[in-house]
Amino acid sequence: MRLAAGCLALALAFPAAASEYHLGALDKLNIRIAEWQTVDGTFRDWSSVNGEYTVGPAGTLSVPFVGEFPASGKTTSEVAAAIGEALQRKLALPDKPEASVEMAAYRPFYISGEVQTPGQFPYVPDLTVLKAISVAGGLRRSADSGQRYDRDLITAKGNFDVLEDQRVRLIVRRARIEAEMADKPTFDVPKEVADNPKLPSIVADEMAILGADQKKLKLQLQALDELKNLLQSEIESLQQKIDNQQRQVDLAKQELASVGVLAQKGLVANTRVLTSERSIADLQGQVLDYDTAILTAKQAISKATQDGIDAENTQNATLATDRQQTESDLNATILKLNMNKGLMSEAMSGSPGSQALGGGDQQPTISFALVRVVDGKSSEIAANEDTPVQPGDVIKIKLTPAASQ
Repeated sequence: MRLAAGCLALALAFPAAASEYHLGALDKLNIRIAEWQTVDGTFRDWSSVNGEYTVGPAGTLSVPFVGEFPASGKTTSEVAAAIGEALQRKLALPDKPEASVEMAAYRPFYISGEVQTPGQFPYVPDLTVLKAISVAGGLRRSADSGQRYDRDLITAKGNFDVLEDQRVRLIVRRARIEAEMADKPTFDVPKEVADNPKLPSIVADEMAILGADQKKLKLQLQALDELKNLLQSEIESLQQKIDNQQRQVDLAKQELASVGVLAQKGLVANTRVLTSERSIADLQGQVLDYDTAILTAKQAISKATQDGIDAENTQNATLATDRQQTESDLNATILKLNMNKGLMSEAMSGSPGSQALGGGDQQPTISFALVRVVDGKSSEIAANEDTPVQPGDVIKIKLTPAASQ
């Protein structure tokens, strides 16, 4: 299998320092846009813009109010920043909208050669050549029954690798949900997956989700607290107006009493008495209006308090549901792992030579290659079963019979 040559090509194709995924044609993105309106203290959801978008064949992305702009070669965070800045600039918004851009579906990969179902398949993260063969149904069946165990082993091992990756992600997700339910800012790495080489990136993803969820709830509660403080200040101001108004009512009543005595003696006209009574009635009406405004403000404070409680209860209910679903998915994944372990054991026991691909004088040689387009140029890279596959790659599987070796 020329392992040394494959490893050298792999090192050239995938540098040691991992980089973010860069978009390309046919990638599908899920875009959501929200705006924090400072003046009103509320969130505005751009529901008319939110949705799924596809990077076009020319590498551009078209978003309402933003227009068409280049997306090929950029990361999701760069696209999100470009959308927010474009919306603020074009619509003259005081606050920059926050855009969230997530991968909805990667552009497909292709597999050809000695597999059951060659063709185009949806890409999934952490895809390797061996996993891709499993997705394509394993190696192509032939009349040579001596190769059946090898094919079964490849299929079972590919399924096992996919399920093992899923198991690790579910365990880390469960730890993140439990930390979020306990209102902790971080979580400890579960011991049962501590030696997994992909753990740092998985933990980083879950930590990002944890931080985003807690920040969202904190902002909601903070906005409600600011609203309650504003309403409380309004109540205090209205109460001062009531006190001032009441003093004016008392003075008007004293004046009315004096005028009434003079009116009874015929020293002043009765119209002055009526004017004083009308003034007192107007002042008392304003006091009632202030009392009504205070009652309305108190009702708004009660509603804001209840909204805060509802936000916390909704998040807790969502986390409990996610925790239950994650536990169920984890149990199902473990069952499938055990099943594929049994299939691998059966395949290796049926054919001793299948314990190592290409091993033994009577075993066929399987060779792998990737055809990848970089900067508009297509090149073929020697690979092995553990070589990572990128979206848009073409995987070539060649099987050399033992007789021709």
